[in-house]
Amino acid sequence: MSQPVFDFQEGLQTCQAFELSSHFQQLNAWGGIVKNIFVGNLSFNTNEDELRQIFEGYGQVDRVSILTDRETGRSRGFGFVEMSSDEDGEKAIAALNGSQIGGRTINVNEARPKTERGGGGGGFRDRGERGGRGGGGGRRERW
Repeated sequence: MSQPVFDFQEGLQTCQAFELSSHFQQLNAWGGIVKNIFVGNLSFNTNEDELRQIFEGYGQVDRVSILTDRETGRSRGFGFVEMSSDEDGEKAIAALNGSQIGGRTINVNEARPKTERGGGGGGFRDRGERGGRGGGGGRRERW
């Protein structure tokens, strides 16, 4: 009995197409669609419990996460809220976008999938034959 052959390239393309689809949706534990919401311009003092309470006024909240700086542990001023229902998520977005939390006007909209960014920033860049600054190019002997 032969085993089925998995085409890695085809599987990878299928996964990439799914990740980049225009409908960024996730399934919750019960198989329903989860609404993933971006919340920006948060006060650095806003915590996840406070954000959860605000969104629970519009429906069941599955998860709340406020992103923090790796080095300092301080809030980065934005986060994500996952709601169990697409409809509840839309209500929350419509009601809360432009509202005030902690003295700041927040931005609330549907989260978009993370896009792939080209190469890292700030690292070493190979510029070829040392031609970057005024000539030279080759290695010179000192003696």
